[in-house]
Amino acid sequence: MSDARAPVAGVLRTPDSQFENLPGFAFTPHYVDVPSALGPLRMHYLDEGPKHAPVVLMLHGNPTWSFLYRHMVGPVAAAGYRVIVPDMPGFGRSDKPADRSAYSYNRFVGWMRAFIEALDLKKITLVCQDWGGPIGLRLVGEMTERFAAVLTTNTLLPNCEEPPKGVAGWPGPQIEAWIETCRTSSDLPVAELIAGASAARPAPEVLAGYEAPFPDASYKSGMLQITLGIPATPAAEGLDANRAAWNVLETFDRPFLTAFSDQDPSTIGWEPIFQRRVPGAKGQNHVKITNAGHFVQEEQGPELARVLVEFLKAARL
Repeated sequence: MSDARAPVAGVLRTPDSQFENLPGFAFTPHYVDVPSALGPLRMHYLDEGPKHAPVVLMLHGNPTWSFLYRHMVGPVAAAGYRVIVPDMPGFGRSDKPADRSAYSYNRFVGWMRAFIEALDLKKITLVCQDWGGPIGLRLVGEMTERFAAVLTTNTLLPNCEEPPKGVAGWPGPQIEAWIETCRTSSDLPVAELIAGASAARPAPEVLAGYEAPFPDASYKSGMLQITLGIPATPAAEGLDANRAAWNVLETFDRPFLTAFSDQDPSTIGWEPIFQRRVPGAKGQNHVKITNAGHFVQEEQGPELARVLVEFLKAARL
């Protein structure tokens, strides 16, 4: 489904030609508008599987887009689920405000809330990785009635609290260095970011797929700015909302699974926090995905899809 309407002033839109002939990504594009201070932003999403089936909402992080989930969409849809994979504003085929000031953590949460409401998604199983967790889990806390289950992989919900509620010493030097890199950079090599956080370097055509949404540095404002939104201090925007979401998650007794990889030092400390604090995680068959770095869907997508389907079937969803 195409949408020829031009973007509003101050907003970039990656040309469709950038997305031609990407490996394993022959999905039909869908679009919906979400509000912003600049005017409506066009969000792209995948929508595969039976339209009235239980919904699985897969959220990407930085610097990826729906391309990250291409190995999972088919198997999960074939198992009888409606699989929806949006590109957040600033990423993928979605509109990209050109000015970095257009982006903030709370705005990303608001855009995803508007997306869920526009499609009127209910009884959602959330699958979240990287920034998909801070955004998606906030919404589980704020729109709890719309969520039926959660699968987390290589993600977090920052709260700036010490154990047992948080990760000791978080954010730590690795995250602090990444924040500073994004603060001081006007461009970053997406392919090398993906490769550097992978257990094995992806093929050149795969790395080109991750570069596709960004024809030049002017399209990268969102990927650079989102990192600055990490609530890394007690005064950070979104921290109070994150702690409120954790209060809700501590009562969330619906199925909650962790499926972290074995080679992602940036998020591994959050795995036991989710298992310990979320009632729905008790008694679940939590999984460790082997031979994968941070972008587990890229390196072990079919295995993660298998784990997800087993989780859904066991939960009778």
